[in-house]
Amino acid sequence: MEKTALYNFHKNLGAKFVAFAGYEMPIQYKDGIVKEHISTRQTAGFFDVSHMGQLFISGSKSLEQNLEKIIPLDFKEIKINQSKYSFLINDEGGVIDDLIITRVEGGFNIILNAACKDNDIKEISKCLNSDSKYELRKDLSLIALQGPKSESILESIVNGVKQLKFMNGGYFDFEGNKIYITRSGYTGEDGFEISIPNTNVESFTKLLTDKGAKPIGLGARDTLRLEAGLCLYGHELNQKINPIQANLKWAISKRRREEGGFKGWENIKKDLQNGVSKIRIGVKPSGRIIAREGTKIFSSSNEEIGVITSGTFGPSVNGPVAMGYVENEFSKKDTKVFLEVRGKKHPANICGLPFYKKSYVKGANK
Repeated sequence: MEKTALYNFHKNLGAKFVAFAGYEMPIQYKDGIVKEHISTRQTAGFFDVSHMGQLFISGSKSLEQNLEKIIPLDFKEIKINQSKYSFLINDEGGVIDDLIITRVEGGFNIILNAACKDNDIKEISKCLNSDSKYELRKDLSLIALQGPKSESILESIVNGVKQLKFMNGGYFDFEGNKIYITRSGYTGEDGFEISIPNTNVESFTKLLTDKGAKPIGLGARDTLRLEAGLCLYGHELNQKINPIQANLKWAISKRRREEGGFKGWENIKKDLQNGVSKIRIGVKPSGRIIAREGTKIFSSSNEEIGVITSGTFGPSVNGPVAMGYVENEFSKKDTKVFLEVRGKKHPANICGLPFYKKSYVKGANK
């Protein structure tokens, strides 16, 4: 089992650890998941996400053309220091992984999901020419700082970050080293993700705590992303689900939706033209029942129409929330459905996403 560079730091903060994607990761701290969740929504919290892969790829002009064979982005339109959300696609159009891709000087930084990173690298390396190089940066940690006070906290440590726009980044100095910061996140809040050398990460994270940011574990990370209607790979996304079914058409660049030219295009093209048979939706259970992954969804006429992929109690909405897939004809907002939990059927409504309204900062503050 691997450990991140902050393992002892987490231990000293009273973290409870779980095995996750081959790493010992903090699931919660002394305050507990609900308080950590609320701290992130109201002030600021930091997350150690160093288990995720940070892949740097460089190469000749053919690099972009080769990446476009497996990633449905228009790489030409990505500006320097701009980030885009996209996918690695398989031959059937299913999602091998969902990614954040940032153009930097000399190439691209790609953030890979922890459980997928080894397979991702195999898939990516297959499409690269011999003049392309790639490196999984194990010398770097990745910290997410999220919440309404994240900008003021980070600006007091690293001057200039408040000028960053949403899904844009840049290099900054910290303790004489270059660190890369993007304005992005996975919580539905304004925030930043900081790629920093392992040798500097503990002193940096200590400064975050000194400035008032609370440590947040994987438990609250999940409740935050679910309230924000964000997909988790292995739940809402997998190799049998394509981006159209996942209601993520917007993450395929306009030119690529029109021209194709990537793996799985024929199946995705059919779903774009003809509509999907099943689609990702939000589900709001009535009462307090929590529908976990695998819960069956039934229509009002008792027909099995879908399944829950993620479900929890949402502290910010003070009630249960869930996402899942249903047959397209039942996907309309306010459709009455039933969830089978412990052998009993409980009423619920199909609803729009997110459950909790995002507060991302789109423009730089002046």
